[in-house]
Parts: sequence; structure tokens; C-alpha cells
Amino acid sequence: MDKKEIVNYWASASNSDFDLALILFENERYPYSLFFLHLSIEKLLKGLIVSNTSNPAPYGHNLVRLVETADIECSEEQRDLLRDITTFNISGRYDDYKNQFYRTATKEYAEKYIKQAKHLTLWLKKHFQTI
Repeated sequence: MDKKEIVNYWASASNSDFDLALILFENERYPYSLFFLHLSIEKLLKGLIVSNTSNPAPYGHNLVRLVETADIECSEEQRDLLRDITTFNISGRYDDYKNQFYRTATKEYAEKYIKQAKHLTLWLKKHFQTI
């Protein structure tokens, strides 16, 4: 695949995961909704890394590291949001974290992060370089 195809792959996968996060939210599956919200942003950032640096997307799930690797300047508030959303990957994946996360991931909690992630996603999409 060429660079454009790789970037399009990551962007498309990100969009699909965000759509799935919304479907899971509507079906009251809040922890899973937040897990896919994280995946969506992770894939968008990996597409930005390829787009902006021409390097392959790295392995890893830490969204702050990924935004730094994509060479995107962000505010401390955005970094805090990325740190919070990164925890959804761990909390949704490992059994010892799941029970606490299931109690935390209420409708209101998930709704707050989905709303913030929509704004973050739109802002990140503005950072794609023209290929």
C-alpha cells in the first residue's frame, strides 16, 4: 500500500470504531463504548503519524505518546483528555480493572467523554497533511 492508502485505512478504521462506540452507547454498553472510543482516537492518531511523518504507525496505545509522535501541538487540557481516554483501553481490556471501570462508566460519564472526543476528533482531522 502507498502512503495515501495507509492513511485512508487508519482514517476509515477510526470512523468505523467511533460509529461503533456510538452504537454501544445507545445500547447502554458504556464501558465498551468508551473502549471503542479509545480505539477510534488511537487509529486516527496512527493515521496522522503516517500522514505527517511518513513513518509507519507505531505499536502502542498511549494517546499522548501518539499525538507527540504525530508532531501535533496540543494544549494541556487536550493532553489531559488524551490521558483519560487512554485509560479506557486498559480498563476495558484487563479483568482486574474491569469491575471498577464498569461501576465508573455510567451513562453520564460515557456521554461526557463522547462529547469531548467528538470535538477532539474534529480538531485532529484538521492536522492531516494533504497527500
